Amino acid sequence: MSRTFDHEVTLIKNVTNYDDLGNPIKDEEKTTILCDLKSIGRSEFYNASVQNMKPEIAFVVHAFEYDNQKLVKFDGIRYSVLRTYSDDDEFIELTCERVIGND
Repeated sequence: MSRTFDHEVTLIKNVTNYDDLGNPIKDEEKTTILCDLKSIGRSEFYNASVQNMKPEIAFVVHAFEYDNQKLVKFDGIRYSVLRTYSDDDEFIELTCERVIGND
């Protein structure tokens, strides 16, 4: 399947680093990659709402670029990854909901 990767999305992973004294410092590791956008289907939206999830957007990225990040940022808005889906080894779809109060 041909895809057009003409949008940028930033994948965010929470990491713990340590200062010179060995104290933990929480930080974010950010990786900006190209993606394709996919709309959320009606049935997926309603099925997720039963579990108090509100999927808003899905990003399709190259599978080799995704490293189980749980947050993404797109157009200045932070999203949490609700689920991932892949039917091949080339692409992975990230279904996301907006993170409220953390833009």
